Amino acid sequence: MADKNHELADFLKRARGQGDPSRSGLPSDGRVRRVPGLRREEVARLAGVSADYYTRLEQGRNITPSPAVIEAIGRALALDEAGRAHLRDLIGVTAAPAHRRRPAAAQRVRPGLRQLLDALDGEPALVLGRRTDILAANRMARALFADFEQLPPRERNYARWMFLDDAARALFTDWEDQARAAVESLRLDAGRDPDDQATAALIADLRERSRAFDAWWERHRVHQRTHGSKRLNHPLVGELTVEYETLALPGDPDTTLYVYTAEPGSPSKRALGLLASWSQDQVCAMSTNRE
Repeated sequence: MADKNHELADFLKRARGQGDPSRSGLPSDGRVRRVPGLRREEVARLAGVSADYYTRLEQGRNITPSPAVIEAIGRALALDEAGRAHLRDLIGVTAAPAHRRRPAAAQRVRPGLRQLLDALDGEPALVLGRRTDILAANRMARALFADFEQLPPRERNYARWMFLDDAARALFTDWEDQARAAVESLRLDAGRDPDDQATAALIADLRERSRAFDAWWERHRVHQRTHGSKRLNHPLVGELTVEYETLALPGDPDTTLYVYTAEPGSPSKRALGLLASWSQDQVCAMSTNRE
């Protein structure tokens, strides 16, 4: 409980420090601001709670606000939906009647989902699970990013690959943006189940081995990746940009399908076509060698 309270206190302090007083709607009181962001009493006023109540919450005291108060604090801190979800997770209040504990068993991709993944043969697609574990990737995703299936099981993790594999750093033209988003996504996932030992071990390892990860983790920002773009400089087909969309799977909220596409008729689309031809040749060559 102490660690969770510390996480809540840290998140609230950092979110308050990123607040913009000029956009809060509060009148200026003429006082000089020694540090950036909102004051505690300002957040309390915007949220409609007492300054003492908010102070105790930010100090990590063992109190549980109502859902209405949590939403009010989220609005006062101008949190986006991911930030508000993270706040609810840290406080321990969710929209469901009770906060469920995730199963400790290893995740598996069901056969139907794997068939769907392979059916998207012309587009890179992969499936991510808890703590950004890479559960499956189709032929095009392995050709575009890395052959994750050839990695040891422990290494098949998107955040670990992003920060500890030099090839990943070389692949992404916008590596800093992608790496920071991976940290923020992992932070959001960790807040959903703070007692998960595998997640804690992954975070500890990355903080020890990567200064960049450790610095971004300290900022305590969260991000829910739903769509976006990635810029790459692929060793075989050169520069290209892909857009991605995420699909949450009904009945399995811990599993997400990522599909990557390129604009029709663009150089990036042609690059994906070349990559598809190359990867198909590799598959044919492997089949021939087996015979």
